[in-house]
Amino acid sequence: MASNMDREMILADFQACTGIENIDEAITLLEQNNWDLVAAINGVIPQENGILQSAYGGETIPGPAFDPASHTAPAPAPAPSSSSAFRPVMSSRHIVERQPRMLDFRVEYRDRNVDVVLEDSCTVGEIKQILENELQIPASKMLLKGWKTGDVEDSMVLKSLHLPKNNSLYVLTPDLPPPSSSSHAGALQESLNQNFMLIITHREVQREYNLNFSGSSTIQEVKRNVYDLTSIPVRHQLWEGWPTSATDDSMCLAESGLSYPCHRLTVGRRSSPAQTREQSEERKLLAIYLHHDESVLTNVFCSQMLCAESIVSYLSQNFITWAWDLTKDANRARFLTMCNRHFGSVVAQTIRTQKTDQFPLFLIIMGKRSSNEVLNVIQGNTTVDELMMRLMAAMEIFSAQQQEDIKDEDEREARENVKREQDEAYRLSLEADRAKREAHEREMAEQFRLEQIRKEQEEEREAIRLSLEQALPPEPKEEDAEPMSKLRIRTPSGEFLERRFLASNKLQIVFDFVASKGFPWDEFKLLSTFPRRDITQLDPNKSLLEVKLFPQETLFLEAKE
Repeated sequence: MASNMDREMILADFQACTGIENIDEAITLLEQNNWDLVAAINGVIPQENGILQSAYGGETIPGPAFDPASHTAPAPAPAPSSSSAFRPVMSSRHIVERQPRMLDFRVEYRDRNVDVVLEDSCTVGEIKQILENELQIPASKMLLKGWKTGDVEDSMVLKSLHLPKNNSLYVLTPDLPPPSSSSHAGALQESLNQNFMLIITHREVQREYNLNFSGSSTIQEVKRNVYDLTSIPVRHQLWEGWPTSATDDSMCLAESGLSYPCHRLTVGRRSSPAQTREQSEERKLLAIYLHHDESVLTNVFCSQMLCAESIVSYLSQNFITWAWDLTKDANRARFLTMCNRHFGSVVAQTIRTQKTDQFPLFLIIMGKRSSNEVLNVIQGNTTVDELMMRLMAAMEIFSAQQQEDIKDEDEREARENVKREQDEAYRLSLEADRAKREAHEREMAEQFRLEQIRKEQEEEREAIRLSLEQALPPEPKEEDAEPMSKLRIRTPSGEFLERRFLASNKLQIVFDFVASKGFPWDEFKLLSTFPRRDITQLDPNKSLLEVKLFPQETLFLEAKE
């Protein structure tokens, strides 16, 4: 890897040899060739026009750059230098006559890519002329995008844009009709790789679910996932919010018309089990008439079978009838595709193997749970009586299946009722447990709060007690000459507090002494016996001598009410 100084010398040599004055363009070309000067020169100038040597390889690129005869003596070759990739014979501007650069463009339009190679002396309009021939789009309708300098005029010369050798552009045609079916297929493929956020609201419990599905997921998969979350079976789900194009549960989300990136839906449970039972009882068989104009039996079948009053009446009462013409290949292909999707490949293969002279056909189809089953394929070479018998046989099978479905529905509904009751009981139990747990947590929190208050009060009382104890004057000694009073105080627990006070001490000092022992005067009364007095009601600023607590007295403490 060349150092910064080496790169500066290589860049200078490259600009001198090629005449490219734009530094960014020169650096881009050198980086494309890994700072190999010879390779970069060869990429810009044809080899036959240069005579420069590589300092690394010693090979000479031949070319008649000057006439040796004009020199009387050959110039000594300079020693190789690590700071230059060339051994210049003379100024490269005199050695090389610059040739036009060739530029490569890859132009993308919808699902097509067009490669264009032009000289840098051409204009942007000439690129559009080439694209007009390739894409069959008028140049006036094209918007050529992807230029690093922004939008450019058609008259702009490519050399003035200072483009690298390889460029990528794209064409927009806002004035032309929407893309063709191939482009639509590309957009569909892109949608299949996208993720859709479905915001589904459960109507009964007013709960919202945010579910992510890939574009390739089917509507049926969404409904099954919702069943796992809401316990609403797919057959009992009542939806709101699906696009009108979402007509089939087998359709993938990418082609269902959902809003991207998120779409809101609402799901609920069908009103009652009786409604489901009624739907089962109202089901009918599907009779599909397949027509083919080239069959010799077609006219006979239509005029005799389908015009028979008994057949028409029986079909209208017990069947849903639908017809499809298979004469054209396109119609046949469409029907086989639908048949393969809804009825399975076996039925599609059965129809595919039918010969033209076997048409018309009657397909008798029965819905069985979440799938469809073909009961009978009636060919055109039949009689009215045989057709009626086969229709009646199909109805007998369908009636038996219908009764079985109704029975299954009733049993399923009974199981789901039990499950709902169990789920409700479980939910109530969880709520009761949660309420009990929350009450216990509240009780514990209240106890903790009260304990904290009690501790704070005790700490505060202890602090007050200590401060009072420290503030008390020292107890006088018995041998002191001053008059003193000896008090004996009985506590509520039966213990006695004894202390000597000076007769001149104020009553407040007695209160402070009692409070320092844990009996604050705002909570306890200090009483005398004979006569019975409430000492705490006296003036605390009076002396013990004045309140007649001299020379000794027995008092007792009593808690205030």
